[in-house]
Formats: sequence, C-alpha cells, structure tokens
Amino acid sequence: MEEDKDKENESHQRDVSYNPKRKNDNIKEEKSIGIENDQDEEGNKEKIIERMIDRNSNSNTYSNTDRYTNENTLSSIENRPIFDLQTLLSQRQDRLWSVLYERYKYNTSIKRGQDFLLNHVDSKISLVVMYADLVGSTKMSMALPVERMAKIIKVFSHELSSVVESYNGFVLKYVGDAIIACFPSGFNKYLSCDTAFQCAKSMIDVIENGINPIFEKDKDNYPKLAVKIGMDEGENLAIQYGYDKSSPIDLIGYPMNVAAKMTSLTGPNKITVGNNVYKLLHPTLLSEFQEMQIKETEWNYIDLETNLRYKVYTMK
Repeated sequence: MEEDKDKENESHQRDVSYNPKRKNDNIKEEKSIGIENDQDEEGNKEKIIERMIDRNSNSNTYSNTDRYTNENTLSSIENRPIFDLQTLLSQRQDRLWSVLYERYKYNTSIKRGQDFLLNHVDSKISLVVMYADLVGSTKMSMALPVERMAKIIKVFSHELSSVVESYNGFVLKYVGDAIIACFPSGFNKYLSCDTAFQCAKSMIDVIENGINPIFEKDKDNYPKLAVKIGMDEGENLAIQYGYDKSSPIDLIGYPMNVAAKMTSLTGPNKITVGNNVYKLLHPTLLSEFQEMQIKETEWNYIDLETNLRYKVYTMK
C-alpha cells in the first residue's frame, strides 16, 4: 500500500511540474496567434486607410539607386498608389457641395510650409518651385458677384493645396489667384522633379474632373476653371521678415522669378518647365514636352551654367 501511495505521489508531482509548463506554452501560443491576428487586422485597416486618405508618402515609389536601372520605374511613377483617384475626386466633390451651400468652410493654412522653411532661414535651399495660376481670374472678378468670386478663389486654393500636400510638397504662399508651392530637391533631384510633375498633372485632373463637374451642375452657373502651371529647380534663399518664429518666411531666388514668368506664358491646363527640371525628368516623360518658342522681347532669362538663353519646355 505504501509503495502504491509513493507511486501515486510521484505521478502527481510529475503532473504538477508538467502542467504549468504546458499551460504556459499554450498561453504563449494563444498570445502569439492573437498577436498575429491583431497584426493582420491592423494591416488590413492600414491598407484601407492608405487607400482612402488624402495624402501619402511618395518616397517609397522607387529607391534612389534604381532611378534609371529599373525598367518599370516609369510605370511605377505614373501608376503609384498615392491615392485612389476616384475616391479622391469623390471626396473633393462631396466637400465642394458643402462649401457651395455654406455647410463647410475651408481652413487653408500655410503653416506646414512655414514650419519647413523655418529650419532653413538665412540659408540657400535646393527646391523645385511651382506656380499654379487660375486662368481668367481678372475677367471673372469683373463679371461675377463678389461672393461667388470669393468662393472660386477659396475652392481653387484649398483643393490644389491639398493635392500638393498629398505629394509631400509644401505650400509657400497664396498670391491673389495663384498658389506657390515647393518640393525639396537636395536629396534626390530626379525624384523631386518627377514628383512635382506628377503633382502638377493631378492638379489639372482635379480641376477638370473634380471641380468643374460640380460647378456645371450648380444652379448659380459657376464658370469652368482652368489652371496653368510653371516649374523650375534651383537654389533659393529663405528669408524671415521678423525676429520671432511667427514672422512670415519667403523665398527669393532666380528659380522663383523664372517659374513666375514662364507660368504667365503657359496655356490653360498646361505645364511648363524650365531646363533645370526638364533635364532631370525621367527620359520617357520628355516626349510629353516640346520646347517653347518665345520672343526675345518676352524672355530674357539666362542659363546660369551655359550663359545662353534659358530654355523652357511646355506640354504638347
């Protein structure tokens, strides 16, 4: 009997020593499965958010080293999933209806761009500078009621600014009916120029397929909008007009002047780029451009590298 009790005690001790370990292993396994499920669920949520959100990083499109080595680079540039375009246009149109009927007010701000430039005050910075100008705004201001014209400017400024930010660009300022934006180009000039060009094409698409269809349906008969865009690349000086952080910061430089002038010579819903941008674009994109023939009386800018007349290219 004593031997049987001893064996029973030994068996009980083995079970006691074994069961906790087995239980812990089961708990760990369950936790691991739970974590994986949570990660899968979180990953799905992130994919949905990335598809619906109005901005995303464009730095993952392709690496700096495969600028020309990857034969699929152009396809990835043109078709990259920065946002689902149809969803983007739908969101803008819903918002635009609310703006037209006073249910929503824009809160357009240049704070993000000012915060970026604050780190470069009193220094030169390489940028792709973009001017986006509303076509025919002077005539519209003379023919339309003040309230309607004000809405047009607000819609144009806010919707195109959000496109700039979706491509990780920065809005520098608003000058009347024009938006001035910039894309840092010091790290990878090729990527920055390609990104700025794709941003400009998206801005035109938003005007044609997002804003104008709503304006055409509105009972107040808003006019169709068009935009002309000019871009150049180079160094600009960041200057702050004041001594505290809240003072406005502006850019001064040759590319700023060139971009402003070429925009005035650009046709409706067209993009014009200076030679500094043109030579950095992906080779397959160059077929979309032709050299702009400008009279000498209208264009006196010099290429600082060659000391020859600065070449400008516009979309065909």
